[in-house]
Amino acid sequence: MAGDLEAASEAYRAALQRVQDGLAEVASARADVPKVRERLAVAIVAAYQNGARVGEIARVAGYGREQVRRILRAAGVESGKTGDA
Repeated sequence: MAGDLEAASEAYRAALQRVQDGLAEVASARADVPKVRERLAVAIVAAYQNGARVGEIARVAGYGREQVRRILRAAGVESGKTGDA
């Protein structure tokens, strides 16, 4: 019985540690989101200025077309009809 109790206690402590490690990983990932979002916005603007179409940018970025247009407007770039399809 003592062996089973010790094993169960150790498994419980290990599970708690995995939760703590996971929470730390989530916190780290959340801290990275603003930086990588800005990097993506810069890449979206560059892609558009290099001739990529809004629809293609949206597909690759995982955003909707309107979100891509918002990012372009925020950067001072107006998406015109010629690059939107």
